[in-house]
Amino acid sequence: MRVLGIDPGLTRCGVGVVDVAGNRRATLVDVTVLRSTADMPLERRLLLISQGIEELLDRHQPQFVAIERVFAQQNVSTVMGVAQISGVALVLAAERNLPVTLHTPSEVKAAITGYGNAEKKQVGTMVARILGLAEIPKPADAADALALAICHAWRTGAAGGTLPTATSVAASEVGAPRAALTPAQQAWRAAEQKAGSSVVPRSLKR
Repeated sequence: MRVLGIDPGLTRCGVGVVDVAGNRRATLVDVTVLRSTADMPLERRLLLISQGIEELLDRHQPQFVAIERVFAQQNVSTVMGVAQISGVALVLAAERNLPVTLHTPSEVKAAITGYGNAEKKQVGTMVARILGLAEIPKPADAADALALAICHAWRTGAAGGTLPTATSVAASEVGAPRAALTPAQQAWRAAEQKAGSSVVPRSLKR
């Protein structure tokens, strides 16, 4: 399956595209950050970001679209920009009859690192490991967009397989045969170990 993930923002909008196989292995297709400047009229900023998303949708032909869900925070202007770009993305997806799912930041963090309160650096590190990249995608908006796309495939089960669970990871900790884990779970566990213990869920720390 091919998923296009969008980390919405008016100044910086991350867009990442990944292919996820039936065993949940993810491969990078494309990633970019669309930008607009604060000195532009709002309608021009929305048009600029809209055109960028539209071009990526048409070029990569994803089967699903994943967008970060807007959540309340103190900076009202930031929330407004995120909401406006989310609306633009929703319309563009609907025009192409693409199913859209909104994922909260906590859902994405939990799916990618196993810990819902992980820091951005931890998410970026795991995204790089999962996709086999030499470096963390930058800026953070790019890594977040890829994380959204991976999260969608893994959490919905649309790519096949099951999400690694605390039980399966704990089993591997105590010397259970690696064959007890699916190939995707083995890859997830290996990536987690390389990323360091800081991304291990608290419940699994000794």
